[in-house]
Amino acid sequence: MGPKEAPAPPKAETKAKVLKAKEAVLKGIHNHKKKKIRMPPTLRQPKTSQLQRQPKYPWKSTPRRNMLAHSAIIKVPLTTGSAMEKTEDNNTLVFIVDIEVNKHQIKQADQKITTLTGPRLIP
Repeated sequence: MGPKEAPAPPKAETKAKVLKAKEAVLKGIHNHKKKKIRMPPTLRQPKTSQLQRQPKYPWKSTPRRNMLAHSAIIKVPLTTGSAMEKTEDNNTLVFIVDIEVNKHQIKQADQKITTLTGPRLIP
């Protein structure tokens, strides 16, 4: 009881296999290889849509009132010796102003209160 041999395939089948192998050799084996997708090690969550808030009621019942009126921005003119010297020499007025305002607000307040349109304002 020796090992049984498989029946020999017919010649047409072997010829087809040989032709297929020949085609594969001529065509090459690298043309259908898929490129590996390289991913970073950190997982990035997908972006989701962020809807705009639609509150049931406003956070503030009334808008904030501007506490800095034009008369509150410029308080008083400075009357020290150096301020008077600057007035005489440079033709420049010196004022004490509110600490929370910037130069643009000082300039607007000056234009509204007085008719002085000097070349510059030094806060």
